[in-house]
Amino acid sequence: MLQFTHLEMCGFQKTQSGIKTFLEVGKKQPALDVLYDVIKSKKHRTWQKIHEPIMLKYLELCVDLRKSHLAKEGLYQYKNICQQVNIKSLEDVVRAYLKLAEEKTETAKEESQQMVLDIEDLDNIQTPESVLLSAVSGEDTQDRTDRLLLTPWVKFLWESYRQCLDLLRNNSKVERLYHDIAQQAFKFCLQYTRKAEFRKLCDNLRMHLGQIQRHHNQSTAINLNNPESQSMHLETRLVQLDSAISMELWQEAFKAVEDIHGLFALSKKPPKPQLMANYYNKVSTVFWKSGNALFHACTLHRLYHLSREMRKNLTQEEMQRMSTRVLLATLSIPITPERTDIARLLDMDGIIVEKHRRLATLLGLQSPPTRQSLINDMVRFNLLQYVVPEVKELYNWLEVDFHPLKLSGRVTKVLDWVRDQAEKESDLQQYVPHLQNNTILRLLQQVAQIYQSIEFSRLASLVPFVDAFQLERSIVDAARHCDLQVRIDHSSRTLSFGSDLNYSTKEDAPVGPFLQNMPSEQIRNQLTAMSASLAKAIHVIKPTSILQEREENHQQAIAAYLKNARKDHQRILARRQTIEERKERLESLNIQREKEELEQREAEMQKVRKAEEERLRQEAKEREKERIMQEHEQIKKKTVRERLEQIKKTELGAKAFKDIDIEDLEELDPDFIMAKQVEQLEKEKKELQERLKNQEKKIDYFERAKRLEEIPLIKKAYEEQRIKDMELWELQEEERISNMKVEREKALEHKKRMSRMMEDKENFLSKITAARSFIYEEKLKAFEERLVEERKKRLEERKKQRKEDRRNAFYRQKEEEAQRIHEEQLKKVQIPKKVTLFYSVPTRQITLKSGTSYRQICGNDHKTFSPTRMQLLVACVT
Repeated sequence: MLQFTHLEMCGFQKTQSGIKTFLEVGKKQPALDVLYDVIKSKKHRTWQKIHEPIMLKYLELCVDLRKSHLAKEGLYQYKNICQQVNIKSLEDVVRAYLKLAEEKTETAKEESQQMVLDIEDLDNIQTPESVLLSAVSGEDTQDRTDRLLLTPWVKFLWESYRQCLDLLRNNSKVERLYHDIAQQAFKFCLQYTRKAEFRKLCDNLRMHLGQIQRHHNQSTAINLNNPESQSMHLETRLVQLDSAISMELWQEAFKAVEDIHGLFALSKKPPKPQLMANYYNKVSTVFWKSGNALFHACTLHRLYHLSREMRKNLTQEEMQRMSTRVLLATLSIPITPERTDIARLLDMDGIIVEKHRRLATLLGLQSPPTRQSLINDMVRFNLLQYVVPEVKELYNWLEVDFHPLKLSGRVTKVLDWVRDQAEKESDLQQYVPHLQNNTILRLLQQVAQIYQSIEFSRLASLVPFVDAFQLERSIVDAARHCDLQVRIDHSSRTLSFGSDLNYSTKEDAPVGPFLQNMPSEQIRNQLTAMSASLAKAIHVIKPTSILQEREENHQQAIAAYLKNARKDHQRILARRQTIEERKERLESLNIQREKEELEQREAEMQKVRKAEEERLRQEAKEREKERIMQEHEQIKKKTVRERLEQIKKTELGAKAFKDIDIEDLEELDPDFIMAKQVEQLEKEKKELQERLKNQEKKIDYFERAKRLEEIPLIKKAYEEQRIKDMELWELQEEERISNMKVEREKALEHKKRMSRMMEDKENFLSKITAARSFIYEEKLKAFEERLVEERKKRLEERKKQRKEDRRNAFYRQKEEEAQRIHEEQLKKVQIPKKVTLFYSVPTRQITLKSGTSYRQICGNDHKTFSPTRMQLLVACVT
């Protein structure tokens, strides 16, 4: 093992020296190839300390050359090498790699004047549109330089983040590194405003979380039940949510909120209060940006109660600020539930209810909240006592007091105070428009309960903070949403309230401050009011006897009810079951009919679509065929023209077609052109053969003359070289003889010096020989004794074996002789007549013909019968 490690170290040192040589001459690509071969080699699969510097140099070259795919392959190989031995080395290498990529990107950013990239997707930088735009745009050289300088490095850094996340996913040993890289990637998207990459990063993290849940049985898989793992995932998702809010990607922010809620559901323990407070704060921002003021206020309620319960050192100022914001957010919820026209037309109530339930689940609520429920909670928990005095009365003015003439002035003072707090409380400014809209609607509701008609100018003077157009729009919206019965007469510039007696307002809308019913409501509730008045009058004028009779009738009715209550209950349940079954049957029939109609329409449309597609396909095929034929003709003509021009440019073609023009050649027959070419070619061939013959004769004479001149010169050079070789051989022979003499003299000196040791050597050898000969004789004697014993033992065994073999042979021979005699006797015995054969157990009767042999009678059982017994059987003739 030590020898193998030493060989590996020698190989690594040679590799490092070769890489250093490549880098000194500026050849980084060959150095990278050498390192890649080393990392991928099967000989270096056992992790050693020298692996880490080699991997760092490899990644440094990958960063310099921007080879992200090679860096990815190298990191995967290094992960397989060190995963079971030293995972800390993998962490150090990955961190160093990302640090190098970030430094190179920062350097490119400093050198470039371009701060924000104008490329939508780094994975697809060169789109056809961008190429065309760059061809016609007037960007200067600096812009192109900035794009070529900064964009590749930003793309490389993004690919590095993504590759490292894919490398480290679902590995509990590097879980902390995985989340650090994910948070660095979020910072990268924020720094360079990369929205497309941010979406891809969120999708990758979501996919990795799904893989963790699916492949939780692996040896290195992450356990989501571990509190530490849950904390890291929640921290990363909160950074994702914060980044999405900063980049105003509200769809991704909502997906991040759902991911965080899913992690909360996986956790067995409740999350920390600080974490929940951060979560509620960010979720409230997402709800507000999505235009959902109801759930925004509900989230602030949850945050307020959480702070009250968990924070013991909550100051009075913080309580006032939180309570004021909760109050303004709650009162900013639209009085009319927000519903678009398209939702009304499509009857999307079920979808809206399901959406509200889903949002309520994100906040941990059992049922969706309403504006009135939030206001009731605010009053029940006495939140108003902590609100600042300037805003404290806003609740009474909008929800309790009935004073339309002073409502706008009072609310305006509060809104002015909110605007004055823009520097201290910037979050409160967003509630001003919603409070104005709710104030307008409250004012209209209160005015409608007092006035039958009012001039528009008079109403506008009651709402000084909006213009006439916005006021008219608010009136139309209130009438359209059935919140108010109002008509606008533009000829007289007046408004009429409650003129339609058959009009019905929305019953689910909160009423607010109430003085009296509208005329339409009075008409609708007239029978109810009359019934209540008559009941009161009868109670006053009826005597005691009638009351007693009524009581008796009442008791009889109760007795009859108790007697038949069970039957009636069963009948009602049966009727209910029948109705439900009938409804289900009708629904199934309707669904089946609609399905059949839909299938029929789909089949007809499919048939029409197929016919149209077939017609279009045939037309396209014919057009394509014509186009191809035209192109073939054009290509053919073009090819012929180019070929003829090439032929005319050659010497042969110029001679063959010197009197014919190109235009005339195009009209000629190809056979004629070919014949012309062949004729000219034959002529040229004959001339060439004659020239070759003459040249061959000339070359033969010239070569023969050269040989005659070379022969004496070659002989002379050979003699000179032979003399030089002889002199060199003699010189080398003299040197060899002198060296051998010197070596012999040295050998004689050594012999003389060593001869003094001969006597000692002989004495030493004699001692060793004597000692070892005694040991040898003892071992030889013991061996001979064992040999004699073993020989006797084996002779005895062989003797016994021979006796056993002779005994077996004798018995076998005897059995064979008896068998032979037995068979001969059987052949002599014949059955003369019909006999009956009796077996002892079980008794069987067999009828045989005359002349049947004993073997034919007994079959396979003939060995069990003796000849004597057979003779006795034959004697029993029937």
